[in-house]
Amino acid sequence: MPRKEMVLITGGAGFIGSHTADALKKRGFRVRILDSLAPPVHNGKWPNYVRGKGFELICGDVRNRKDWEKALRGVNYVYHLAAYQDQRPDFSKFFHTNTVGTALLYEVIVEKKLPVKKIVTASTQFVYGDGMYRCPHNGRLFFPELRSERQFKSKKFDILCPHGRPAEFTPFKEEQQLTPTNSYGLSKEAIENLSLRFGKTYGIPTTLLRYSIVQGPRQSPRNLYSGALRIFVTQALAENPITVYEDGNELRDFVNIKDVVAANLLVLKNKKTDFQIYNVGGGKAYRVLDFAKLVQKMTGTTSMIKIGGFRRTDTRNAVSDVSKLKKLGWRPKFTTTDSVADYVGWYKENFLK
Repeated sequence: MPRKEMVLITGGAGFIGSHTADALKKRGFRVRILDSLAPPVHNGKWPNYVRGKGFELICGDVRNRKDWEKALRGVNYVYHLAAYQDQRPDFSKFFHTNTVGTALLYEVIVEKKLPVKKIVTASTQFVYGDGMYRCPHNGRLFFPELRSERQFKSKKFDILCPHGRPAEFTPFKEEQQLTPTNSYGLSKEAIENLSLRFGKTYGIPTTLLRYSIVQGPRQSPRNLYSGALRIFVTQALAENPITVYEDGNELRDFVNIKDVVAANLLVLKNKKTDFQIYNVGGGKAYRVLDFAKLVQKMTGTTSMIKIGGFRRTDTRNAVSDVSKLKKLGWRPKFTTTDSVADYVGWYKENFLK
């Protein structure tokens, strides 16, 4: 009987990685996880949801060459999901962890002549930055400048066209120009460039997935970068005000973890996806204020919604066009309501007992 294929998942103890590991195990793969178990996501220990499942667990760092060499032995496929995320201005750490860590992955594979069949690397819709807008005056598309401190303080949050009118946002498409506005997005843009270049040069099939805001159980309540769902649910269940930045009219694109896992598995052995980039999103634009109201309803909280404040590196709108991935037969099957219900149930079960 042939030996089962081995899949390495970096960041496999995390949110997306652990769900992907579960799905691969069910598909008959052997699964090895490389994770640093570092805060704020982890506390130095393997979480219960990866222990005792038959995964091979390696505590290591993607910035360490020896950890890569150990983790890549006998591996057929790699899901490179490990990444540093934070709101702090520690710019060099984003590139040292995310970009240099990815370069080391390809370096070890090439130098050791490892027979890796495919690398699937996580990217993000943050690479698009503010994206592309249409001017209502002449219909032309343009890429806006960063919103100024003065604009934020005067509470004029909308993107304006060169003629001073509110511009129309257009959903992100894979082929458009990238204009990341924060350290995370910039580091992921660099990852995309080196992954595709090294992959093509050295014959290592590579696929990049630009995730929208992924939601569901196991999203760390300690990680401030986890997104609106974690923040709003934590605030609501503590009966604290649910804080919404700007005016609440920002548009966001939420995608369920189950749909993300389905996309991860879909591209693994599909040759059509080699050296391609795909958006993975929910297919629907949500106002952040409406999302806060949904969390308010689903948690049954008496918390009020508090609107105001801003973060300089936030984008006004972030919604991905998922047409390209749909051509492979993928569809987002789970709603934002499903995601909120799943997360609230998981949070109560694990943190409110």
